[in-house]
Amino acid sequence: MALQLAAPHTWPAAILPVLFAVSLAAVTVGSLSVTLALALLVICVLMQASVNTLNDYYDFVKGADSIENQLDPTDAVLVYNNVNPKAALALAIGFLGAAFLLGVYVIFVAGWIPLVIGLVGAGIIVLYSAGKSPLSYLPVGEFVSGITMGGLIPLACYQALTGEFSWLALLLSLPLVCGIGLIMFTNNTCDIEKDNEADRKTLSVLLGRERARTAYHAVIVVWAASIVVFSAVFFPSGLIVIPFMLVALYPAASALWKNPLTPATRLQAMLQCLNLNIALGAFYAAAILMGGMAQVVL
Repeated sequence: MALQLAAPHTWPAAILPVLFAVSLAAVTVGSLSVTLALALLVICVLMQASVNTLNDYYDFVKGADSIENQLDPTDAVLVYNNVNPKAALALAIGFLGAAFLLGVYVIFVAGWIPLVIGLVGAGIIVLYSAGKSPLSYLPVGEFVSGITMGGLIPLACYQALTGEFSWLALLLSLPLVCGIGLIMFTNNTCDIEKDNEADRKTLSVLLGRERARTAYHAVIVVWAASIVVFSAVFFPSGLIVIPFMLVALYPAASALWKNPLTPATRLQAMLQCLNLNIALGAFYAAAILMGGMAQVVL
C-alpha cells in the first residue's frame, strides 16, 4: 500500500527532469559524478512520492475521494483499505525527510544553491496539498507542478552537477514544464465532474471540458515545437534526432489528441500522457547529447 501511495507510474515526472539536467550538464562540462547524479535521481523520486502520498491523504480527509468517484483501488488506497490516515501522512513526511537527508550529500558537494531551490520546492509541495485552499484546488495546479517539477528540479540538478547557476538551463526546461504540467491537466480535465462536487476550482473546471481540451491541444503543440526549436538553436547537430521523434511519436500523440478526456477515459488518458512524457523526454535528451557530441555533415 505504501508503494501504491507513492504511485510509481507518476515517477517519470521526477526522472525526466534529472535526465534532462544530466544530459545538459554532460555536454556543458564533459564529465559528471555518477554518484551525485544517482543521488539527485533518488531525491527527486522521493519528493514525487511525497507529493503523491500527501495528495491522497488530503483528498481522503477532505472527502474528495470516495468509492463512487475512484474506480481504481490502487489510485485511492485510503478509500479502499482500512488504513489510519495519520500513517499515510507519516509516510509522506518520511519520504520528504529521506530526500533531505540524502540532500545533505548534495549540499556538501555542490554548496547551498541546490538547498535553497530544494526548500522552495518542498514549500510548494506542502502548499500544493495542505491548508484550507491548497494549490491543487485552485486554477494554478498545472502551472505550479510544471514549473516546480519541470523547471526548478532541472535548475537545481544542473547547478549541483556543474557548479554553475544557469538561467539558460531554466529556459531549456520549457518542454519539461509543458509535459509535466500536462499530466496534471490530463487528470483535472478528466475529473471535472468529481472536482465540481468537491468544490475544486481547477483550471479545467473553470474552462469547461471543450475549452480545456482546446488549451490542452495547444500545450501539446508548444511542447513538441519547443523541443524542435531548442534543438535547432542550441543543439543543431541534435536535429538529426527530430525526424525519428516525430515519426515515432505520431501514433501516441494522435491517440492522446483524440482522447475526449472524460472520467471513462481517465486511466487511458493518463497512461497516454505519461508515455508521451517518457518518449519526448528521452528524444529531447538524445537531441541534447547528440548536439553536444556529434558533428553531422551532409
